[in-house]
Amino acid sequence: MSRKCEICGKSTVTGNNVSHAHNKTRRVWKPNLVKVRTIINGSKKTIKICTRCLKSAKVVKL
Repeated sequence: MSRKCEICGKSTVTGNNVSHAHNKTRRVWKPNLVKVRTIINGSKKTIKICTRCLKSAKVVKL
């Protein structure tokens, strides 16, 4: 299972931690995903969506 929102496509992003001495180490930012039971095309289905899509009512919960 991938860390990706099934509505908007938001996924993991990579970048750098930058210290005060300007040292750089790799890090990741993961999306805030939740599993939600919803109705898609008349059938009940569990999907992973980000909380921004859930808050903006892009999906109707059961």
